[in-house]
Amino acid sequence: MASVVGVLEARELAARERVEGLRGEVDRVLAELADAETDWKGWVIARQRVGEVLAESPKTGASAVAPTSAGGDPAPVASPEQSAPSPARPVRPGSIVPVWRPGLAAGALAVDYQRILALLAGRSSPGGETVSCQELAAGLGLEPTSANIEGRVRSRAKRLTDRGWLAEPVPGRFTLAVGPAADS
Repeated sequence: MASVVGVLEARELAARERVEGLRGEVDRVLAELADAETDWKGWVIARQRVGEVLAESPKTGASAVAPTSAGGDPAPVASPEQSAPSPARPVRPGSIVPVWRPGLAAGALAVDYQRILALLAGRSSPGGETVSCQELAAGLGLEPTSANIEGRVRSRAKRLTDRGWLAEPVPGRFTLAVGPAADS
């Protein structure tokens, strides 16, 4: 029969081996975490640099400098999608859709997006009747082809929904969001 001390020593040895194995696993995970954080910070810096280039004034060539936090990490910068076009600059086709906020008029959008908003303003009320992409395409005078519905209408309606201009209470059916509807 094994002695009690022998059994305790065996269990202590097994527990110590488990702790050492877990410590090795922790070291590996911490090293992987450090690599992932370094990669993430690189992408944050890249996005900020692109934002600076896109925000560059065409007349002066000056760009906004991204501030840093107290720890030296890059401070969050509004992405180009979140900043509204300057009222002095005309909106060009294919421009970025700004996030809706009070006081931002539909004139800040490209013409195709304005047409979708105008059509919805005439056909639905916020929280009321919804309109499908096929109905939007027909209202915009487009042929009901897959390319028009998916490529020209649904993608734009989804982008407007993501930026707060439209609501999609039922998948595939759109209506004006409460904020933009109150401004129209």
